[in-house]
Amino acid sequence: MPRQFDGSRVRAVRRGKDLHQKELAEMVGVSAPSVARWESGQDFPKGEKLPAIAAALGQPLDVLFPHDGSPDLQLLRCDAGLSVAQAAAIIGTSRVPVSNAESGRRRLNDAYVQPLAQAYGVTEDELLAAQDCSFGLRPRTSRDQQASAPRTVGEKINYLLEYGYAGQEAPSDEEIARLVNEHAGMAAVTADDIAALRRGATTNASDVVRAGLAHALQVDAALLQDDAQVDPKAREFMEGLRFLSSIDRGQIIGLAARGNSSGLSVEMMAHINELVGELKHKLPEAHGGE
Repeated sequence: MPRQFDGSRVRAVRRGKDLHQKELAEMVGVSAPSVARWESGQDFPKGEKLPAIAAALGQPLDVLFPHDGSPDLQLLRCDAGLSVAQAAAIIGTSRVPVSNAESGRRRLNDAYVQPLAQAYGVTEDELLAAQDCSFGLRPRTSRDQQASAPRTVGEKINYLLEYGYAGQEAPSDEEIARLVNEHAGMAAVTADDIAALRRGATTNASDVVRAGLAHALQVDAALLQDDAQVDPKAREFMEGLRFLSSIDRGQIIGLAARGNSSGLSVEMMAHINELVGELKHKLPEAHGGE
């Protein structure tokens, strides 16, 4: 949610500092008439100007311009004092990727996360949590809960079981073991082996077992390799699973801010349909048999 701006309060603080409108305008980098319009309520400053206004008036940003809820991408950018064009220049693109992410239309490319987090003065986890807020998802409270980039085969099994079975019951360890062995044509694992992988008690799994797990969980076998970093397409697929699962669980928020308090907005529905289409196109093997 954007920060709250009260022109009369800005005027009162400015006068208390014995500053003229022209002086404040020069410190912020705007014209004196702009400050006059802000203070009279005829206009509002751009969000990226608020940090400079607060600094010029010697006030904490959160005190002078409070905001409700967790920060989204737009708030992080504005609090860094950056325009959309400036943020886009940092990642070497047009304004489109930044605008799309802030408006909840398309998530940031993985390559943009680190430079934007650095520019915004936040961690990568904080930027990803803010991106979730921009997409109307409840913020997650810890990195353990996020699990946005599971690495070991056990972590990936847990992720897929948690988010990949919206509206239906996920298979048990016994069922997964049965399907793996059926695919392998031999007794490759037991239910206890699957449980050990999921607990992290063991991280070793043969190629035969991984292929069987891919069959059991209906995903591409490449998704279950122990990569230091999940392949971008695979990560997008996993993010899509979590996104769709969150919808099924009623974890979508922020609809009122989109002008809709009774259900999903047209934009959100369009995004969902677009996401499903992209996932099916990019990872067809993950949907084999559907």
